[in-house]
Amino acid sequence: MRYSWDRTFDVGIAEQHAVTFAAGLAVEGLKPMCTIYSTFLQRGFDQVVHDVALQNLPVRFAMDRAGLVGEDGPTHAGAYDVTYMACLPNMVVMAPMNEAELCHMVATSLAIDDGPSCFRYPRGPGVGVDLEKEGVVLAQPGYRGKVLEVGKGRVLQEGTDVCLLGYGVCVNRCLEAAEMLRERGISVTVADARFCKPLDTVLIRQLAKNHGALITVEDGSIGGFASHVLQFLALDGLLDGNLKVRPMTLPDVNIEHGSNAKQLMECGLSSAHIASTALSIMGQKKEALQMLVMPMSVK
Repeated sequence: MRYSWDRTFDVGIAEQHAVTFAAGLAVEGLKPMCTIYSTFLQRGFDQVVHDVALQNLPVRFAMDRAGLVGEDGPTHAGAYDVTYMACLPNMVVMAPMNEAELCHMVATSLAIDDGPSCFRYPRGPGVGVDLEKEGVVLAQPGYRGKVLEVGKGRVLQEGTDVCLLGYGVCVNRCLEAAEMLRERGISVTVADARFCKPLDTVLIRQLAKNHGALITVEDGSIGGFASHVLQFLALDGLLDGNLKVRPMTLPDVNIEHGSNAKQLMECGLSSAHIASTALSIMGQKKEALQMLVMPMSVK
């Protein structure tokens, strides 16, 4: 807003109006970016469906406070956005693992002119990546990302025993879990899905065929990213063989106040929980339990 005050409209907490207002701007050929907390976009969902998605208008939804929100509490906990946005036809749904990827997804959404799109990002600071090394141009003012190929994920590291397929910020904990497992002699592939919709079905098929176990990890509710992955795996016949799959999502409860670290532990989405799930799926039940009772300082 500091650098684009003449192109910014603050509608307060009138989320329904914000969505329809953005739809009107899109009809007139502008490029609206509708920025709303994940949990408050729920109020404007009817407008998202009827005023944007049904008309296939290129409105971009930037959903703040997605996933775990620490001390903000259950009223601000953005658990449901992937589920309610990815069920809409033509909606492009994406999530960045870090601040550089967020810049790229902003650029990607602005480049999508044939339909609606959305991206989610969490409360708090970035993870500390070197933006320029990650392809972000440090413009004056602001940051300029690169346009990603829609519906394409990426492999961050290759292994042979188990695959961790992360969505959004959970990819970072997948990398931490992979290091824990490497220390135990387990070879791990870590993939960043980037997109929930459209899914990178080529990548997911490759991961499913090249590994005996696949674990999806997301900080969203049941019915989100994992559901789309499992739907594809089932229809593609990839669940008809020996592939073992475990989805890791937020539990089906309201997420109460607490530090981010505490919430991760209570929700079973810490790096230790991810590593434990991998050990369990590989039949190492004792080692899986030991992973969870390790001192907090080494998790």
